Amino acid sequence: MDEFTYRVAESERDKSAVIKGEFVSDTVFEVVGSGSGFTFRPVKLDQPVHKVFPDDEPERDEVSEGNRRFVALDRDRVCGYVDTEYEPWNRRLTIADIEVAGPYQGRGIGRTLMSHAIDWARERGAGHVWLEVTNINAPAIRVYQRMGFIFCGLDTSLYSGTKSDGETALYMSLFLD
Repeated sequence: MDEFTYRVAESERDKSAVIKGEFVSDTVFEVVGSGSGFTFRPVKLDQPVHKVFPDDEPERDEVSEGNRRFVALDRDRVCGYVDTEYEPWNRRLTIADIEVAGPYQGRGIGRTLMSHAIDWARERGAGHVWLEVTNINAPAIRVYQRMGFIFCGLDTSLYSGTKSDGETALYMSLFLD
């Protein structure tokens, strides 16, 4: 069985590691609107989609006391990480980014990283953990749901004008109070 080390990012290498985000999904969570709201409907795809996230996100240089990165290491190689941002005004810990390198996916690394982030949220006094996920990332959505996250909103325009145009941003929260 694989053994990985998990810790708060310490070295500059831990803090600057970048993993190209990707996933394969056989399902899309279709957003169905009505006059008074919306619902999500899982739709099975004829052919699975392999998504590699584009390099169109701005670089974040600012690090505050409420931000923390947790890394997963295979020996001394970063094979996954989760970046968090804490906002005391609304007691929200945001999952700013979570990545697990392709060959390491499906081995529980993402779930363990999320557990560390949730523990950090509780230490900070957060009332909830919040994240954004594309509607075509059904594997991640299912994991988040199993962890207790619920849908709390969507944005049909977030990805407009990007390489992800046509996808819908889904927002999920895990209430800690």
